Amino acid sequence: MEENLANRSRAELESALRDSSRALQAMLATQLRGVDDHFQQLLNNSERVLQDAFPGAFGELYTQNAQAFGDLYTELRLYYHGANLHLEETLAEFWAQLLERLFRQLHPQPLLPDDYLDCLAKQAEALRPFGDAPRELRLRAPRAFVAARAFVQGLGVAGDVVRKVAQVPLSAECSRAVMKLGYCAHCLGVPGARPCPDYCQNVLKGCLANQADLDAEWRNLLDSMVLITDKFWGPSGAENVISSTHMWLAEAINALQDNRDSLTAKVIQGCRNPKVNLQGPGPEEKPHRGKLVLQEKPPTGALEMLVSEAKTQLRDVQDFWVSLPGTLCSEKMAMSSTSDDRCWNGMSKGRYLPEVMGDGLANQINNPEVEVDITKPDMTIRQQIMQLKIMTNRLRGAYSGNDVDFQDASDDGSGSGSGGGCLDDACGRRFSKKSSSSRTPLTHALPGLSEREGQKTSAASCPGPHPFLLLLLLTLVLAAPRPRWR
Repeated sequence: MEENLANRSRAELESALRDSSRALQAMLATQLRGVDDHFQQLLNNSERVLQDAFPGAFGELYTQNAQAFGDLYTELRLYYHGANLHLEETLAEFWAQLLERLFRQLHPQPLLPDDYLDCLAKQAEALRPFGDAPRELRLRAPRAFVAARAFVQGLGVAGDVVRKVAQVPLSAECSRAVMKLGYCAHCLGVPGARPCPDYCQNVLKGCLANQADLDAEWRNLLDSMVLITDKFWGPSGAENVISSTHMWLAEAINALQDNRDSLTAKVIQGCRNPKVNLQGPGPEEKPHRGKLVLQEKPPTGALEMLVSEAKTQLRDVQDFWVSLPGTLCSEKMAMSSTSDDRCWNGMSKGRYLPEVMGDGLANQINNPEVEVDITKPDMTIRQQIMQLKIMTNRLRGAYSGNDVDFQDASDDGSGSGSGGGCLDDACGRRFSKKSSSSRTPLTHALPGLSEREGQKTSAASCPGPHPFLLLLLLTLVLAAPRPRWR
């Protein structure tokens, strides 16, 4: 009967833990879907305006290059969803390709040689054919996108941590202590006595000692998520930049058309005359269209409402891990409302005298109710603490405008810093579309990206064995004594 009661006690506590975890997971998932859907909708709406307005305003300057614009939006979506590409390089390559294509269209008569177009590309920064639009987008877009995706990734990591911690089994010592808490009073003839509050607290603080160690990094993560939302607002904020991407593109093409003649003269001056007539349109050339003037739409307030609700709920669950013993005692353990002579103290009906233990594994060394080995922390929970540190470091980097990869953050056990000291070569996170890889690796994928894609990336990032170690292992195998067969 004692074994059956211990198993029943463990099952009841694990069920209560799962219920609490499911409620927290559901809240985080709801906030993630709301904010993620909003940011994706902003980008989709921007592309839709571009597709509707650009053909009529720019004619073939757009229609013959529609694929390039579509590819840019695809790259922006990949980056937002966690693709390990360098957004500034992506934008630079887009502008370079667009300049070459549009310059050919504006001068369709001569067949421009490749070396001439190479010279044009080298002169682009000085010529500024698209005006200030490329520079403004390069400065604003990376910061905006990294802030948006870091916040959504933070919600995803928080939900993953809660889910994995909920699967950690309770120890045998915990099962016996919970059985004593809930059922021994019945065996001793005092079934009406409810557990004393401090007694229940000590039992569950011992049972959930490892979970309480999540508290510090959990708070750091939620604080960083609340802080990063400051980067959503204003002219350079995530909401304005993501929703106005098409306006930068329209401004760029307007500038190119306005500066066509002076651009051509500067190209001839800097790249020599290609011995073909670049001055003036050919006899069959179609006149270019007029300017496209787009009105910036004010924010609807939807994101502000979503973020306000998310911040409130994140603050409400900051103490989730350390408050869990008290919550379960009051809601699931039928605890007595007061600590007096009428409550169950684990031995009899009477006042509970031992002091309440502190939170976390180290504070359970003298727990009178649960035997806890403080030298053996739960490895699953330690791994989740590290995930919280890494995501916090990513959020802090995003607040400073830096895109800190997970592997960069893991070098700093404190989880602090902006990642500004990470060299590009060392981080290994620059991505070229000319790479032979057909798929874009992911850092921490948002919901909707395939698990297989993430697994491929993880496998690809594992370092191979050192050749010296392989040689040493082979030498040991060859030198080992072999059995003699009779």
